[in-house]
Amino acid sequence: MKEKTVLVTGANKGIGFGIAKHLGLSGWKVIVGARDKQRAEKAIDELKTVGIDVLGWVNIELKDLNGIKLAANEINEKYPELSLLVNNAGISGDMSVDSEHTEISVIRETLDVNFIGTFALTKALIPLIAKNQGRIVNVTVPSEISPYWHPLAYVASKAAQNAMMGVMAIEFQQAGTPVEIFSVHPGPTTTDLNGNMALDGFHDIETVGQKFTELINDGQHHQSEFIELYPIVRED
Repeated sequence: MKEKTVLVTGANKGIGFGIAKHLGLSGWKVIVGARDKQRAEKAIDELKTVGIDVLGWVNIELKDLNGIKLAANEINEKYPELSLLVNNAGISGDMSVDSEHTEISVIRETLDVNFIGTFALTKALIPLIAKNQGRIVNVTVPSEISPYWHPLAYVASKAAQNAMMGVMAIEFQQAGTPVEIFSVHPGPTTTDLNGNMALDGFHDIETVGQKFTELINDGQHHQSEFIELYPIVRED
């Protein structure tokens, strides 16, 4: 039986933790990607408490391109069986202001982390994932602009990430590269990123983690798909 090993970035809290937990409960071996040792170890203790096989943690700071190279080298050396990369980690940018009042520095920082950093990590791990005929899954939001929620820096960075997924999917298919890549939108979820917002229609990280895991384990091919776990309900 093929060994199932997953790296979840930003797995120390929020949606990333929920994904790592429920994938682990379903039989995946988990590598925690995090940028803080103390938080990573706390998450690992919590995951192990519920019986999850945690292989370890890797220091991944998406705005540090040299650090990403080191992390990729470590993953190749320690976890050569990696077959699933979940690109979950990211920053929110300034969600409290409209586009007119968004600082250029905030746009740049958010793109550096959510797009460039995610691309750099993905690029560095493609050869290993291809060797294991694995998958890459991006946790993202729709590129289409919602009238209800549209912070510029965050939405722009995720739109770029969505474009990356679409381009890579086509290239993998054209080149015969044995890698599947697709995107997942969790839908409205109560997390630190949105200030623990809990309005009607929001879900918790346990619910999202479980539904994400059902998708990963469904035995279907999802190349180039954009899948909404809990679509935003649009008002008339």
